[in-house]
Amino acid sequence: MPPIKNSTVLIFGGTSGVGYGVADKCLSEGAIVHISSSNPSKVTEAVSSLKKQHPDSQVTGHTCDLSVNDIEQHLEKLFEEIGTVDHIVYTAGDALIVKPLQDIDLHAIHAAGHIRFVVPLLVAKLALRYLRPSYTSSLTLTTGAVSQRPYPNWSLVTGYATGLHGMVQSLALDMKPLRANLVSLGPVKTPLMGDRADAFASKTVLGKVGSPEEVAEAYVYLMKDTNATGSCVSTNAGSLLV
Repeated sequence: MPPIKNSTVLIFGGTSGVGYGVADKCLSEGAIVHISSSNPSKVTEAVSSLKKQHPDSQVTGHTCDLSVNDIEQHLEKLFEEIGTVDHIVYTAGDALIVKPLQDIDLHAIHAAGHIRFVVPLLVAKLALRYLRPSYTSSLTLTTGAVSQRPYPNWSLVTGYATGLHGMVQSLALDMKPLRANLVSLGPVKTPLMGDRADAFASKTVLGKVGSPEEVAEAYVYLMKDTNATGSCVSTNAGSLLV
Protein backbone atom coordinates (compact mmCIF):
# COMPACT_ATOMS: atom_id res chain seq x y z
CA MET A 1 0.00 0.00 0.00
CA PRO A 2 1.22 3.54 -0.65
CA PRO A 3 2.83 5.31 2.31
CA ILE A 4 1.32 8.43 3.87
CA LYS A 5 4.70 10.15 4.18
CA ASN A 6 4.38 13.81 3.12
CA SER A 7 0.59 13.48 2.92
CA THR A 8 -1.41 16.22 4.63
CA VAL A 9 -3.87 14.92 7.23
CA LEU A 10 -6.55 16.93 9.05
CA ILE A 11 -7.85 15.34 12.27
CA PHE A 12 -11.00 16.61 13.97
CA GLY A 13 -10.79 15.85 17.68
CA GLY A 14 -7.03 15.42 17.44
CA THR A 15 -6.08 16.82 20.85
CA SER A 16 -6.89 13.75 22.95
CA GLY A 17 -8.00 10.13 22.90
CA VAL A 18 -8.33 8.38 19.56
CA GLY A 19 -7.72 11.53 17.52
CA TYR A 20 -4.45 12.18 19.32
CA GLY A 21 -3.46 8.55 18.72
CA VAL A 22 -4.13 8.97 15.00
CA ALA A 23 -2.08 12.18 14.92
CA ASP A 24 0.80 10.45 16.70
CA LYS A 25 0.72 7.52 14.28
CA CYS A 26 0.54 9.75 11.20
CA LEU A 27 3.50 11.83 12.38
CA SER A 28 5.52 8.68 13.03
CA GLU A 29 5.01 7.81 9.37
CA GLY A 30 6.10 11.21 8.11
CA ALA A 31 2.75 12.84 7.40
CA ILE A 32 2.02 16.55 7.74
CA VAL A 33 -0.67 16.81 10.42
CA HIS A 34 -3.27 19.43 11.34
CA ILE A 35 -5.29 18.84 14.51
CA SER A 36 -8.49 20.65 15.39
CA SER A 37 -10.42 21.01 18.65
CA SER A 38 -12.72 23.52 20.34
CA ASN A 39 -10.42 24.18 23.31
CA PRO A 40 -7.47 26.51 22.50
CA SER A 41 -5.40 25.44 25.52
CA LYS A 42 -5.83 21.75 24.65
CA VAL A 43 -4.78 22.48 21.08
CA THR A 44 -1.61 24.18 22.31
CA GLU A 45 -0.83 21.36 24.76
CA ALA A 46 -1.41 18.63 22.17
CA VAL A 47 0.77 20.31 19.54
CA SER A 48 3.55 20.79 22.09
CA SER A 49 3.33 17.15 23.18
CA LEU A 50 3.34 15.84 19.61
CA LYS A 51 6.34 17.99 18.72
CA LYS A 52 8.26 16.61 21.71
CA GLN A 53 7.54 13.09 20.53
CA HIS A 54 8.35 13.92 16.90
CA PRO A 55 10.91 16.77 16.93
CA ASP A 56 11.28 16.93 13.15
CA SER A 57 7.57 16.67 12.42
CA GLN A 58 5.17 19.16 10.88
CA VAL A 59 2.11 19.51 13.12
CA THR A 60 -0.20 22.50 13.41
CA GLY A 61 -3.13 23.12 15.74
CA HIS A 62 -6.40 24.88 14.98
CA THR A 63 -9.33 25.92 17.14
CA CYS A 64 -12.79 25.17 15.73
CA ASP A 65 -15.90 24.95 17.90
CA LEU A 66 -18.11 22.26 16.38
CA SER A 67 -21.05 22.93 18.72
CA VAL A 68 -22.15 26.24 17.22
CA ASN A 69 -25.22 26.65 15.01
CA ASP A 70 -23.30 28.32 12.19
CA ILE A 71 -20.90 25.39 12.09
CA GLU A 72 -20.60 25.29 8.30
CA GLN A 73 -19.08 28.78 8.25
CA HIS A 74 -16.62 27.78 10.99
CA LEU A 75 -15.64 24.67 9.07
CA GLU A 76 -15.13 26.62 5.87
CA LYS A 77 -12.85 29.07 7.68
CA LEU A 78 -10.80 26.15 9.04
CA PHE A 79 -10.42 24.58 5.60
CA GLU A 80 -9.44 27.94 4.11
CA GLU A 81 -6.67 28.23 6.71
CA ILE A 82 -5.30 24.78 5.94
CA GLY A 83 -5.87 24.49 2.20
CA THR A 84 -5.83 21.25 0.21
CA VAL A 85 -5.42 18.04 2.21
CA ASP A 86 -4.97 14.37 1.36
CA HIS A 87 -6.90 12.82 4.23
CA ILE A 88 -9.53 13.92 6.73
CA VAL A 89 -10.19 11.96 9.92
CA TYR A 90 -13.19 12.74 12.10
CA THR A 91 -12.96 11.48 15.69
CA ALA A 92 -14.65 14.41 17.46
CA GLY A 93 -17.29 13.53 20.03
CA ASP A 94 -19.11 14.83 23.06
CA ALA A 95 -20.83 13.32 26.08
CA LEU A 96 -23.25 10.59 25.03
CA ILE A 97 -26.92 11.28 25.72
CA VAL A 98 -28.13 7.96 27.11
CA LYS A 99 -31.63 8.04 28.56
CA PRO A 100 -34.83 5.98 28.60
CA LEU A 101 -37.05 6.32 25.57
CA GLN A 102 -39.81 8.01 27.59
CA ASP A 103 -37.40 10.81 28.57
CA ILE A 104 -36.27 11.69 25.05
CA ASP A 105 -37.44 15.01 23.63
CA LEU A 106 -36.75 17.04 20.49
CA HIS A 107 -33.92 18.98 22.13
CA ALA A 108 -32.16 15.75 23.14
CA ILE A 109 -32.53 14.33 19.63
CA HIS A 110 -30.96 17.41 18.05
CA ALA A 111 -28.21 17.62 20.66
CA ALA A 112 -27.24 13.95 20.37
CA GLY A 113 -26.72 14.12 16.62
CA HIS A 114 -25.10 17.51 16.13
CA ILE A 115 -21.43 16.64 16.60
CA ARG A 116 -21.64 12.91 15.91
CA PHE A 117 -23.79 13.00 12.72
CA VAL A 118 -24.61 16.48 11.41
CA VAL A 119 -21.09 17.92 11.51
CA PRO A 120 -19.46 14.88 9.82
CA LEU A 121 -21.92 15.25 6.93
CA LEU A 122 -21.02 18.93 6.56
CA VAL A 123 -17.32 18.02 6.69
CA ALA A 124 -17.97 15.60 3.81
CA LYS A 125 -19.66 18.38 1.84
CA LEU A 126 -16.63 20.65 2.22
CA ALA A 127 -14.23 17.78 1.61
CA LEU A 128 -15.36 17.80 -2.02
CA ARG A 129 -13.57 21.14 -2.36
CA TYR A 130 -10.56 20.63 -0.12
CA LEU A 131 -9.51 16.99 -0.55
CA ARG A 132 -7.05 16.41 -3.35
CA PRO A 133 -9.25 15.02 -6.19
CA SER A 134 -8.03 11.42 -6.40
CA TYR A 135 -8.81 7.96 -5.07
CA THR A 136 -5.62 8.33 -3.04
CA SER A 137 -7.49 10.85 -0.85
CA SER A 138 -9.92 9.85 1.88
CA LEU A 139 -12.43 10.85 4.52
CA THR A 140 -12.71 8.56 7.54
CA LEU A 141 -15.55 8.94 10.03
CA THR A 142 -16.05 7.26 13.42
CA THR A 143 -18.90 5.29 14.95
CA GLY A 144 -19.20 2.88 17.86
CA ALA A 145 -19.85 -0.82 18.38
CA VAL A 146 -23.32 0.09 19.67
CA SER A 147 -24.20 0.57 15.99
CA GLN A 148 -23.88 -3.20 15.59
CA ARG A 149 -25.03 -4.32 19.02
CA PRO A 150 -27.73 -2.18 20.66
CA TYR A 151 -28.27 -1.80 24.39
CA PRO A 152 -31.34 -0.83 26.44
CA ASN A 153 -31.86 2.95 26.75
CA TRP A 154 -29.44 3.63 23.88
CA SER A 155 -32.05 4.20 21.14
CA LEU A 156 -31.08 7.85 20.75
CA VAL A 157 -27.35 7.19 20.40
CA THR A 158 -27.73 3.99 18.40
CA GLY A 159 -29.86 5.69 15.77
CA TYR A 160 -27.07 8.08 14.84
CA ALA A 161 -24.29 5.50 15.29
CA THR A 162 -26.00 3.07 12.91
CA GLY A 163 -26.87 5.89 10.54
CA LEU A 164 -23.17 6.56 9.99
CA HIS A 165 -22.83 3.17 8.27
CA GLY A 166 -25.44 4.21 5.70
CA MET A 167 -24.00 7.71 5.43
CA VAL A 168 -20.52 6.45 4.57
CA GLN A 169 -21.79 4.03 1.93
CA SER A 170 -23.70 6.84 0.23
CA LEU A 171 -20.75 9.23 0.58
CA ALA A 172 -18.59 6.69 -1.26
CA LEU A 173 -20.89 7.17 -4.25
CA ASP A 174 -21.38 10.92 -3.89
CA MET A 175 -17.69 11.75 -3.33
CA LYS A 176 -16.02 9.52 -5.94
CA PRO A 177 -13.20 9.35 -6.83
CA LEU A 178 -12.53 10.44 -3.24
CA ARG A 179 -12.86 7.60 -0.75
CA ALA A 180 -15.14 7.57 2.31
CA ASN A 181 -14.81 5.00 5.08
CA LEU A 182 -15.78 4.32 8.68
CA VAL A 183 -14.06 3.02 11.82
CA SER A 184 -16.32 1.36 14.38
CA LEU A 185 -14.82 1.45 17.86
CA GLY A 186 -15.51 -0.76 20.81
CA PRO A 187 -14.49 0.49 24.26
CA VAL A 188 -11.30 2.55 24.08
CA LYS A 189 -9.47 4.03 27.06
CA THR A 190 -9.92 7.76 26.48
CA PRO A 191 -10.76 10.72 28.73
CA LEU A 192 -14.46 10.24 27.84
CA MET A 193 -14.33 6.76 29.39
CA GLY A 194 -13.15 8.09 32.73
CA ASP A 195 -12.63 5.39 35.38
CA ARG A 196 -14.94 2.84 33.75
CA ALA A 197 -12.24 0.89 31.88
CA ASP A 198 -12.47 -2.21 34.09
CA ALA A 199 -16.25 -2.37 33.73
CA PHE A 200 -16.00 -2.18 29.95
CA ALA A 201 -13.12 -4.68 29.83
CA SER A 202 -15.24 -7.31 31.57
CA LYS A 203 -17.68 -7.18 28.64
CA THR A 204 -15.15 -8.05 25.94
CA VAL A 205 -13.75 -11.38 24.72
CA LEU A 206 -10.19 -10.22 25.32
CA GLY A 207 -10.86 -8.88 28.81
CA LYS A 208 -9.43 -5.50 27.84
CA VAL A 209 -10.33 -2.20 26.27
CA GLY A 210 -8.52 -0.75 23.31
CA SER A 211 -5.85 1.94 23.47
CA PRO A 212 -5.76 4.98 21.17
CA GLU A 213 -2.46 3.70 19.79
CA GLU A 214 -4.02 0.37 18.81
CA VAL A 215 -7.16 1.66 17.14
CA ALA A 216 -5.23 4.41 15.33
CA GLU A 217 -3.92 1.68 13.05
CA ALA A 218 -7.42 1.24 11.59
CA TYR A 219 -7.55 4.87 10.46
CA VAL A 220 -4.09 4.77 8.90
CA TYR A 221 -4.93 1.53 7.12
CA LEU A 222 -7.97 3.18 5.51
CA MET A 223 -5.81 6.10 4.38
CA LYS A 224 -3.37 3.72 2.73
CA ASP A 225 -5.71 1.19 1.14
CA THR A 226 -6.68 2.99 -2.04
CA ASN A 227 -9.08 0.13 -2.84
CA ALA A 228 -11.22 0.74 0.26
CA THR A 229 -14.30 2.95 0.04
CA GLY A 230 -17.73 2.62 1.60
CA SER A 231 -16.04 0.24 4.05
CA CYS A 232 -16.10 -0.18 7.82
CA VAL A 233 -13.23 -1.43 9.94
CA SER A 234 -14.27 -2.64 13.38
CA THR A 235 -11.85 -2.75 16.33
CA ASN A 236 -13.68 -3.81 19.48
CA ALA A 237 -11.81 -6.49 21.52
CA GLY A 238 -14.56 -8.94 20.61
CA SER A 239 -17.24 -6.93 22.41
CA LEU A 240 -19.76 -7.87 19.72
CA LEU A 241 -19.39 -11.57 20.51
CA VAL A 242 -20.33 -11.67 24.19
